[in-house]
Amino acid sequence: MALGIEDRLAVMELVALHGHLIDDGELHRLDELFTDDIVYDVTDLGHGSLVGLDAFRDAALAMGALNPVGHHVTNIVLTDLGDGRAGARSKGIGVNADGTSGSVTYEDTVVHGERGWRIAHRKVIGRRTPLSAS
Repeated sequence: MALGIEDRLAVMELVALHGHLIDDGELHRLDELFTDDIVYDVTDLGHGSLVGLDAFRDAALAMGALNPVGHHVTNIVLTDLGDGRAGARSKGIGVNADGTSGSVTYEDTVVHGERGWRIAHRKVIGRRTPLSAS
């Protein structure tokens, strides 16, 4: 299945939805974002990989007030990977309650299934230095 305009829009909206659901605390809706067996790799941030919706939800709840108050996604670039899969690379800006902020790169593998497009794998890479090579 080729990644047409409608699919591209659906994937971009999916990636953008992450911040809205997380910031609003709607963790019961994670299945609208991720596959049931999501691998959420936050190794670069010192937390290893979370596998499954429950692991992601538990980690978010455990962070409590340390969670950013705002997750903002920009610069979404999509790649057709074939076989109902797409790569999505985007920038994330997290705004903390104390006004500090941080930048990450999200590298996602998105799959199309019975429930539409869902993120199956996300790698979060912290941005710590300007003009750093990947």
